[in-house]
Amino acid sequence: MGLYFKDNFFNSGETSVMNEAGEIVGTVDLKSSFGSSLDVYDETGMKVYSGSFRFFSNKWEVCDRNEYELGVLRMRMSFFSKKYEYDAGERGIYEITSPAFSKEYEIQGEGGRCVATFHRVSGWLQSGAYHLKNDSQHLDDWELIAVVMGVHAIQKRVNSSGSSAST
Repeated sequence: MGLYFKDNFFNSGETSVMNEAGEIVGTVDLKSSFGSSLDVYDETGMKVYSGSFRFFSNKWEVCDRNEYELGVLRMRMSFFSKKYEYDAGERGIYEITSPAFSKEYEIQGEGGRCVATFHRVSGWLQSGAYHLKNDSQHLDDWELIAVVMGVHAIQKRVNSSGSSAST
């Protein structure tokens, strides 16, 4: 089963998480337009994960409902593709890759096995909207929503720092 979720244009407010039938199965609370942090809520309205940048860092931290760190996402250097690494501690290190101009991403576990995919379904002037398909035995859908939104937040941060450096 796949899930759809998105960012808001100004990075604040709640957005719905929908299944492929278009039913709302959860929400993402984008906490502030001035900082990048979010909470992910399941179908019962219970907070299950949160994501935010570490203080003065480009590393995205994913925590459970009790604010216990479950994993850290970081960008990896690459010239011909987009690469990220999600270190989920004892559950393994996952590589997230996408060809240079593609909107499709693959999440690979140790040994190179694809455990999940996501792709951007929004247009150029729209906020980021994604479709996630998860086959992982160790990362649930809700945690991966926080990871995917972390990839999106890192990309926005890199893009904004690049544009401000050129002015």
